[in-house]
Amino acid sequence: MFKPSDIPRVFQVPVGADFPRALVQGLSQRLEGQPPHMWGRAHLYVNSARMARRIKDVLQEGPAALHPRIKLVTEAASPLVLADLPRPVPGLRRRLELSQVVARLLDAQPDLAPRASLYDLSDSLAGLIEEMQVEGVAPDVFHTLDVSDQSGHWQRTLRFLGILEPYFSAAESAPDAARLQRIGVERLIAQWRISPPDHPVLVAGSTGSRGTTRQLMAAVAELPQGAIILPGFDTDMPAEVWAGMTDALTGEDHPQFRYATLMAQLGLSPDQVQPWSRVPPPSPARNRVLSLALRPAPITHQWLTEGPSLPDLSGAMADVTLLEAPSPRDEAQAIALRLRKAAEDGQTAALITPDRMLTRQVTAALDRWGIRPDDSAGTPPQLTPPGRFLRHVAALDVQPLTAEALISILKHPLCHSGAERNQHLINTRDLELHFRAEGVPFPTPATLAKFDPEDARKDWVAWLVQSFCGDRPDGMLPLSDWVARHIERAEEICTGSAGGDARELWATETGRTVRATVDELIAESGYGGDLVARDYADLFGAILSNGEVRDSETRHPHILIWGAQEARVLGADLLILGGLNEASWPEMPKADPWLNRQMRHAVGLLLPERRIGLSAHDFQQAACAPEVWLSRATRSQDAETVPSRWLNRLTNLLNGLPGQKGPEAVRQMQARGQEWVALARQIDKPVPVPPMPRPAPCPPVVSRPTQLSVTEVKRLIRDPYAVYAKHVLRLKPLQPLQRAPDALIRGIVLHEVFEAFVQETVETPDRLTKASLLEMAKTHLWSDIPWPAMRHVWLARIERVSDWFTRSEMTRQTLAKPTLFEARGKAEIAEFGFTLTGKADRIDLDERGYAHVYDYKTGNPPSADEQTYFDKQLLLEAVMIEQGGFENFAPRGVERAVYIGLGATPKEQLAPLEKVGVDRVWAEFWTLIEAYRDPARGYVSRNAPFQETDAGDYDQLARFGEWDNAMEPKKEALE
Repeated sequence: MFKPSDIPRVFQVPVGADFPRALVQGLSQRLEGQPPHMWGRAHLYVNSARMARRIKDVLQEGPAALHPRIKLVTEAASPLVLADLPRPVPGLRRRLELSQVVARLLDAQPDLAPRASLYDLSDSLAGLIEEMQVEGVAPDVFHTLDVSDQSGHWQRTLRFLGILEPYFSAAESAPDAARLQRIGVERLIAQWRISPPDHPVLVAGSTGSRGTTRQLMAAVAELPQGAIILPGFDTDMPAEVWAGMTDALTGEDHPQFRYATLMAQLGLSPDQVQPWSRVPPPSPARNRVLSLALRPAPITHQWLTEGPSLPDLSGAMADVTLLEAPSPRDEAQAIALRLRKAAEDGQTAALITPDRMLTRQVTAALDRWGIRPDDSAGTPPQLTPPGRFLRHVAALDVQPLTAEALISILKHPLCHSGAERNQHLINTRDLELHFRAEGVPFPTPATLAKFDPEDARKDWVAWLVQSFCGDRPDGMLPLSDWVARHIERAEEICTGSAGGDARELWATETGRTVRATVDELIAESGYGGDLVARDYADLFGAILSNGEVRDSETRHPHILIWGAQEARVLGADLLILGGLNEASWPEMPKADPWLNRQMRHAVGLLLPERRIGLSAHDFQQAACAPEVWLSRATRSQDAETVPSRWLNRLTNLLNGLPGQKGPEAVRQMQARGQEWVALARQIDKPVPVPPMPRPAPCPPVVSRPTQLSVTEVKRLIRDPYAVYAKHVLRLKPLQPLQRAPDALIRGIVLHEVFEAFVQETVETPDRLTKASLLEMAKTHLWSDIPWPAMRHVWLARIERVSDWFTRSEMTRQTLAKPTLFEARGKAEIAEFGFTLTGKADRIDLDERGYAHVYDYKTGNPPSADEQTYFDKQLLLEAVMIEQGGFENFAPRGVERAVYIGLGATPKEQLAPLEKVGVDRVWAEFWTLIEAYRDPARGYVSRNAPFQETDAGDYDQLARFGEWDNAMEPKKEALE
């Protein structure tokens, strides 16, 4: 194929050209006239599986011929070359081994790092081992570094790095995959030196960013029939720029840096890198613009000298659209709309971005049109249904079972997937309603038995108790025991109460992928040591987060989502470069806990900017495609974003060249993008509807409530619509599933505490002490409150008011003797057939037989004015007492009605009995009830809220927000 050459053979395909097509065309040119078997003798090493598939697709377009042997650069060495070495150590095993060594080191020296960082440190060390093996760096080189370390940080780091030495000394007997790959390449190169292959050997599509790959490329370039074909080679960059770009500390982030160092290693100049084929770039003028825009930072002054020589920039950027969306949502919607048009027009379009959140938003937006893009990244196993299910099950051992966790698992599609699933779903619904109504935060066998007291669902409840309420392991267990327990429990939950097997858990393609990960963990669990429950759950989740799952559902053949590296493959009519913001594209280098930039450079490791340089090369390659979108969101989470450095350079260059119509080109690019943003916003634009009126329903009188409690009278005055919803529509607010220790629960418990305390002190006055109150409070809280933290918080609240309460209680018991507790009473309006009910917290009787009625308030009690006009609870209870409304309690006068406030500032708040009078209170109440006997009287929503910001239980039903309190209510007669 090649003539003899005195210099290494390195070829290039220009930026923006279709690399796989150019590669095949170049092969055809060089093999023209050769026997057909020469195609089959050629060995082709490519950088990715997608590149290999695309090359095969181009070859299959014809003409008919034998195909070259295509392999990945990571598989260059044949199995025969490595036949005397064992199989590589699985990555999971190495990670588990490292975690055990790191754990022992942290146990011995806890000051080195917190134990919570155990698996992060193990991952970081595993990555460092792989990088050192790929780059050929031995661990003893760290001891040669001259580091000024007065804080001792470097010495602590060296103790961690000492962990690595055994994995290099035993590399030949138990090599990692990276080490085995390097050994294979070294042996292959040694064979080539003795007996060079007589067939063509090509390395195509790789930039040589990793040490092992660069070593292979250098050897192939010097073979008699070997060559390197570089993708996206910048032919517009001057030689002096190439010459000054070999220092990694200053040039690593440039898109062409790897080519510059490769040429320096091979002793080549840029003009000695020859074109591989005659495939031209889509837009040579745009290539020149991008080349100049991305020049290394120290020499951007060349913009001033070379910029004026650029051609008409509006023409060069004619096929480029700059989409600057106001938000990530708008960006995703506009991209999805453009991809939809491409699907309708039969175009092949690809979204290229490292931002996985953007790809998920675009995928969701495309789903409304039934378009399922072919996403090369797939879905992480942890986000698949089996992955989520297994993570939920693993979390059961981490903390006590909560109602939320139980219902989440019971509702999962894989839970109880065997027989009688329909009945299981009915039971789950009823159980959830039971939890919400009863406020069960932590289900136990006892609380689950209360759900089914008649044993109508005995088998199902027994399955719940067995599967979810078992004892949680306390302490450490071997990893193998954790995995066995976890999978057995998951399969038991999957099977359900009716028996069967757990095949549904592993039946789908995603299930089989997750099962393979689980099987690997089972196989390597012997290297995991002992763990606690939380460590195991974290480890299992982290393992599932690696890899990808690609289901076999039908995907759209022309709508693609690629990672940045796949820009080299091209082959699409439209490329959309999305998420072009700093920290997204390029992604910021991760913090290295071991070595800084200078140290990495000194020992021969890769700099953090390496990924930025690779992303820059992918950006340059993609931005020079036939039709390109450059897309970004100008704001994210209410903060302005910073454009990607490459986009910033491009627009700055264009705006600085008015003579070449650069600013006009930018405006045209932006205008094309804004058209799509405007179209995307029309999709979700709401249909104009007339504003909703403020509701005031008027139900028939016979449907209106004939009984209210004293606490609901306040609601009838302030928010009549809530009374209508509760008593006429018979709707009750749905309580949260995971009941929080809110003010209602606190009030109930504190009422019980103070009531029990007062009852005890009536019989034994010497118990009226702070110590007795706190002792009783602790007994009640520890028996009735399932939240450990809130027990202490509420005990502290009681302790804060205990001195005041015991002193004031002595005064109250001097005035009158506590007689009734939680007494129920009523008062009737016979003319209307209406009954007022109530429950007094406490009624005391003095020596004259007069009543003193009290009500406990854990917050601030209502003021006298509030009680006069709105909160009439105590006043109405006084009416009941004078009317003899309490059973076995003769009618009598009321001396005092008092709120006992137990808030931050404890106090007594008297009801304005003297000012208002019992007769007036009853007359006003009579008038209020009589008013609602009028069929024309409506139940107005939010009639007189205490504050505009107050939220009611039925505001959503009343569609509050579509109207405000200033609007007049609209009465609506109901039948």
